[in-house]
Amino acid sequence: MESINVNQSITKNADFIEEIGIESGQPVQKCYQCGKCTAGCPVAFAMDYPPQQVIRMVQLGMKDELLKSNTIWICASCSTCSTRCPCEVEIAHVMETLRIMAGKAGTAPAGKAKYVEVMYNALLNTVEKYGRTYEVGLVMENNLKSGKLFNGADMGLPMFQKGKLQLMPSKVQGAAEIARIFAEVRKMEGGVK
Repeated sequence: MESINVNQSITKNADFIEEIGIESGQPVQKCYQCGKCTAGCPVAFAMDYPPQQVIRMVQLGMKDELLKSNTIWICASCSTCSTRCPCEVEIAHVMETLRIMAGKAGTAPAGKAKYVEVMYNALLNTVEKYGRTYEVGLVMENNLKSGKLFNGADMGLPMFQKGKLQLMPSKVQGAAEIARIFAEVRKMEGGVK
């Protein structure tokens, strides 16, 4: 990353900084870079920018770099970073906001992170259709869309034999309500595909 003029960057990108704060509901300016988020993150090793650096980049208004980063797609949304933050910044909410912004901007993730987006969307699709995660449908959609047709195939039969895998989705109460929620999110342009 090249050096930047901090004052110019903040002034030039004030709208982005404000938008992240509003959309995520998080006081990103409170972060003083203690590093507890990054120290606790279970997937920081795979990120191009660790959580601490993402928050600093938001503070500096580095929108283009963030929306093109793999980090926002690799984030597991486990909220370990959020629970460790002494300033109570929900970093997982910021990551989600950045993913939504990247989706709206049409910024496709690069490298292995593109498979994370495929899995993320496959998961949401199964929840929308069935009201909960349907593993067989999730794996099938993920494998078809990622082009890795037999990914995880070796685990299917043992899981089925142990009763851990259902071939047909189970019905849930409130499926209509779940479908309504997805429709409302689409109306708000929340990034659900």
